[in-house]
Amino acid sequence: MNRTRTLTAVATAVLAAGAVLLPAAAAQAGVSGAAFYVDGVAYRTVATPNDLSGTGAPAHSFDVIYDLGGHQLNVAQAAPGDTDYNGGRWMVHAVSFPSGYDDALAAGDLDGDDVLGSAEEVAAAIGAGFAVDAGVVASFTCPVIPLSRA
Repeated sequence: MNRTRTLTAVATAVLAAGAVLLPAAAAQAGVSGAAFYVDGVAYRTVATPNDLSGTGAPAHSFDVIYDLGGHQLNVAQAAPGDTDYNGGRWMVHAVSFPSGYDDALAAGDLDGDDVLGSAEEVAAAIGAGFAVDAGVVASFTCPVIPLSRA
């Protein structure tokens, strides 16, 4: 990997961590608004100030949240009721869009709803080469709370 690409990946990871953690910090007084999608459904959360990055816990004990850099709501891999849900333990993966978010959306929006709303759609954009998973930038816990159905 050349130096420019490495610096770009590091900068993306730092910005992604901020994009995930700043909204959570702003929500410390209570439950946030929509924070991320799971399988096309928007959920909210409550900020929990913790860091699990140094715990040595195995990767399979976490679910993934893809941080899409502020282009849309982030995307989580699982929610309560899913057989593979790990109870709100998350590894955040920063995702960048080398040729732009619109190209990634065109490649990954499998259901035509104008968002990458599931882990499968993010994977489709990555597989098509229009999105890049820069790896884990944060690990923490937070609950997955359904939005009110008013």
